[in-house]
Amino acid sequence: MNTFSKHSRLCGQQRISALYKEGQRFTAWPLRVTYAPTEDDTQVLVWAPKSLFKRAVKRNRLRRLMREAYRLNQGLLEGAYLLAFNYIDKEEQSYQTIEKAVVKALKKIANNDK
Repeated sequence: MNTFSKHSRLCGQQRISALYKEGQRFTAWPLRVTYAPTEDDTQVLVWAPKSLFKRAVKRNRLRRLMREAYRLNQGLLEGAYLLAFNYIDKEEQSYQTIEKAVVKALKKIANNDK
């Protein structure tokens, strides 16, 4: 089922700092992806930095696009992970570019676990 409920969102300072401390990183342009296996359900953090996009409207749009791309393609992942998608490009990209990056990232995570 392609939903992105509140339970699917990564919250809490301890879990987020543990992900960034212990997780593995790679870049799928325009995203930097950090992930770590977990015992619980998969949870996702989506982030667009204020230092690159001063207007909240742009940051919110980028986060919405990343969440939607993940929601539609979350079936590519097998197993449970903590994920963080950080937008790192200085320019706003189209939905197609962001979706390609999310699909590439999910496939890479799924293949690394095997």
